[in-house]
Amino acid sequence: MMRKNTQPAPPDVTSDAPVTAAALDAVFAECYDYSSRDVHIGGDIRRKARLCFIDGLVSGSDVAEQLIKPLTDPERFGAVTDIKAVIAMLLGGSVYVYTAKSRTKLGELAGDLLNGFCAVIFDAEKTAVTFEVKSQQRRSVDAPKEEKVIKGAKDAFVETMKTNTTLVRRKVRNAHLKIKEFNLGQRADTAATLLYIEGFTNEGIVAEASRRLERIKTEGALTSAVIEENIVDNYRSPFPQVISTERSDKFCLNLLEGRVGILVDGLPLGFLVPGTFSQFMKVPEDHAGHFIVASALTLLRYLAVFLTLLAPAFYVAVAMYHQEMIPTRLMQSMIEARSSVPFPTALEVILMLLAFELLQEAGIRLPSPIGETVSIIGALIVGQSAVEASVVSPVVVVVIALAGIAGYTMPNQDMGSALRLCRFLLVLAAIALGMFGVATASAILVYHLASLESYGVPYMSPFAGSEGRHLSRALFRRSMTVKRDREPELKTGGGGEAKL
Repeated sequence: MMRKNTQPAPPDVTSDAPVTAAALDAVFAECYDYSSRDVHIGGDIRRKARLCFIDGLVSGSDVAEQLIKPLTDPERFGAVTDIKAVIAMLLGGSVYVYTAKSRTKLGELAGDLLNGFCAVIFDAEKTAVTFEVKSQQRRSVDAPKEEKVIKGAKDAFVETMKTNTTLVRRKVRNAHLKIKEFNLGQRADTAATLLYIEGFTNEGIVAEASRRLERIKTEGALTSAVIEENIVDNYRSPFPQVISTERSDKFCLNLLEGRVGILVDGLPLGFLVPGTFSQFMKVPEDHAGHFIVASALTLLRYLAVFLTLLAPAFYVAVAMYHQEMIPTRLMQSMIEARSSVPFPTALEVILMLLAFELLQEAGIRLPSPIGETVSIIGALIVGQSAVEASVVSPVVVVVIALAGIAGYTMPNQDMGSALRLCRFLLVLAAIALGMFGVATASAILVYHLASLESYGVPYMSPFAGSEGRHLSRALFRRSMTVKRDREPELKTGGGGEAKL
């Protein structure tokens, strides 16, 4: 028989309950990091206030030096006998803290403490004055770890949102850069910001992004999936529709192209909408290198998409159903290689794809030095030993390795993961119907991509939705000496051309 919970319900900090020291103590009861002490205004024991803060979120030395020292100074507050006058002096700058707020509601007071404020509570007036004295214990700005930088800024986003907005401000020195604040999560109360350039970014995209952020209902926005899956148009699609990056320069480049950015406190990532397929194929180095080289590398990435998707499926279809497509000498070589392999082609390819994914997952989850070693040694052992033991044929190893390497050229990991999933589906279609299955599955994939939209922008633009008028923008980069059209799908203001 289950026992009922007889503990009293915690105080409701979301209500408009009046501010008292006892009520705040009840809110943070059984919290070892909650600290409070009495202070005497101007050193007078007859005028007492309660000072409260969350240890670790605030700087203790700053509280002592910037708040307690002036607050207990007889020369500063000794002649003031009215508590209301004391509150007015605190709000007017009589202590050495630049941010001061007056709070009369318990919920607002508790929220300030959880955001790194220190509170001075006056029970007689049912009022508290909060001061921002946040602790400086945070990770410093460092180079990006997941996204390699060849020619670009070496400052990546960190877990502190104010630091991230500062990084953006330093690169986009524009008074029209607006930063709107939101609170996400019913329990964690995570802060988020929406960034856009007023008068330039499409107002419809800004309004829609704001609406989707406001409607997020979750316990706490502590992972990127909470943001991405709640603000995309089609969350069932495996293809990413939100551009996520840890690079501040990439984030700012997209803001200048007319996209809307989202920063979330606690996540070292920036999110950008709308996300299109062509944007996931670009990297900031395309704007840093020579335009001919950048264009060639962009074309190479698109070629890699076809290789990673179709190479295994095409091999299976040809080897199982359409042997007449293989040249005679190559066919003889394949027959000799497969003569001692006990598994059929379909099972052989599926097993190698699974082994490839297992090696990749092991390399990601293990610590960096061990993971790299396991990946290299595992690949050699699985590949070479499997061939020598006649478990798989050398041709299959070459095809799977080619498809895997092509997938690694994707600038975005989410896009690479979606392509790997589709690669399995295409192989299964090839096993079932050969080239007809590959063609049918490819048509379904193209139809799915063409049907997607991101904030009113076709996902496959400029390949779809613009009758191919702007294909060169997706495939090539023009010289920086030539003005280029902005993306018409974003419907930005401030003119139709820009020089970036």
